[in-house]
Amino acid sequence: MQIVSGLFGGLVFGIGLAVSGMTDPAVVLGFLDVAGAWNPALVFVLAGAVLVTFIGYRLVMRRTAPLLAPRFMLPGATALDAELLGGAAIFGLGWGLAGYCPGPAIASVSALHTGTLAFLVAMLIGMIGTRLVRQSRTRPAAA
Repeated sequence: MQIVSGLFGGLVFGIGLAVSGMTDPAVVLGFLDVAGAWNPALVFVLAGAVLVTFIGYRLVMRRTAPLLAPRFMLPGATALDAELLGGAAIFGLGWGLAGYCPGPAIASVSALHTGTLAFLVAMLIGMIGTRLVRQSRTRPAAA
């Protein structure tokens, strides 16, 4: 049931991205072009997401446990460290250069545009590289 609910949630998210135009990098880049031909469409998408999240968290967190898991698994980290800030900067650079973030890029993969596929390959390389760096930092030094 967890897989089905995850699939359903991803499908709804992907449809929402497509309907709102967020799978078109020109819309995102237009939003980021505040000094030029600014496109405010993303403001409405973000406001809708914040509203749904605000209401959803209030409703869900009243429960003692989620529907399909024994307990809530919420992040415990609250520190603004170099890893978080560096990741946010890399995410922002990728978003600003390509006009994609991971969700819309995955939702756009069916169009088979070269730029989308190149972004996804670069994103996967970055994710694998990050995992390798983290693993190398946590391994004990050889004696």
